[in-house]
Amino acid sequence: MVRLLGITLSLGAIVGVNGSLGYLLPSIIGLESMGVPSPGETALVLAAVLASQGKLNIALVILIGVTSAIVGDNVGFLLGRRFGRRAFMAPGPFLHHRVRAIRYGDGFFKRHGPKAVFLGRWIALVRFATAWLAGINRMPFRLFFFWNALGGISWGVTYGLVGYFGGKAAAHVLAQAGIAGLVIMMLIAVGAWVFVKRRERPTAGRESDSPGGVTD
Repeated sequence: MVRLLGITLSLGAIVGVNGSLGYLLPSIIGLESMGVPSPGETALVLAAVLASQGKLNIALVILIGVTSAIVGDNVGFLLGRRFGRRAFMAPGPFLHHRVRAIRYGDGFFKRHGPKAVFLGRWIALVRFATAWLAGINRMPFRLFFFWNALGGISWGVTYGLVGYFGGKAAAHVLAQAGIAGLVIMMLIAVGAWVFVKRRERPTAGRESDSPGGVTD
């Protein structure tokens, strides 16, 4: 990831020679949205900072960033729906755990899909996987498209304007908020896993105590 960040900053330096190349920066978001680890957030902020210096048009930067985010997420969603579930269910190591993960994911996206898709756009390290997970867990496409577009537009406009008016320092604050969101989400996930495990133990105990569960 550090190497990708260096490549992004190098590309930003090239803009000083040819300003039109700067519009490649927000297009990197599309790769990140498809599931390819890429510094999309950094690229958008850098393009916005360059726009504040008069080298790019901020409206065009935001338009390209938002479009790239939405298109990339939709590609990731369709790939996840077409190939992801089959890969998870393929025979091999940990098949039982993978099947349980799919079942849990199906229930999660059925209950919380819109929130997950919208908030996933704002959380670091979750952004590149959300669309794939929504596709794998069969979230209705129309519902995904609406919340994904809403998340992409609000995220792109926010980061674009923050980078334009506040510079890298202000954008860094948003990035830290995204990391905090990731930590909170992980804690919630661990808590949910512990809760499910504790509920399963009494059930398993009752089954073993039943006449049908006793073996000689």
